[in-house]
Amino acid sequence: MTKLTIHNLDSAPEQSQPLLEASLKANGRIPGLHGVMAGAPGLLEAYQTLHKLFVDSSFNTDEITVVWQTINVEHECHYCVPAHTGIAHMMKVDQGLIDALRDGTAMPTQKLQVLHDTTLAIVRKRGYLSDEEVAAFFAAGYEERQLLEIILGLSQKVISNYVNHIANTPVDKVFEKYAWKKKA
Repeated sequence: MTKLTIHNLDSAPEQSQPLLEASLKANGRIPGLHGVMAGAPGLLEAYQTLHKLFVDSSFNTDEITVVWQTINVEHECHYCVPAHTGIAHMMKVDQGLIDALRDGTAMPTQKLQVLHDTTLAIVRKRGYLSDEEVAAFFAAGYEERQLLEIILGLSQKVISNYVNHIANTPVDKVFEKYAWKKKA
């Protein structure tokens, strides 16, 4: 099993050090994922930038969580599902929504179900949505901006999920209680 280096402020390449310092300041610690990404400063910077842009998108916290966790679960990311479970708790997302996303069950509202279904279709079909899928998304009350913002969130999650798959990043201690495995 491959293990990549999880850098800290002392071991990270010089260009990554300010990025890790920003992670430390924002999180009170350096997440393992950021430590791995520090091995490629441009990757860490891209990830942090995409994260900020997606958090600042037009989605509310429930919708952000739906996009993130739909992708994390579909990609079977052992690190991101627990991390985003903890983040969802910090964002005060309802436990029912958190559980539905982790367990692959129905979303609590039809609008969130459409967001989940559309996000999943974008991932599975590599962006080739049918006219009917796009129409259903708009009929649920979403607009073009949100359709494009799903792709923004997906861009962030592809980076983190794929890095974690390759690096086998250990789940951060703070999120271990939210450990997850895809149900059979």
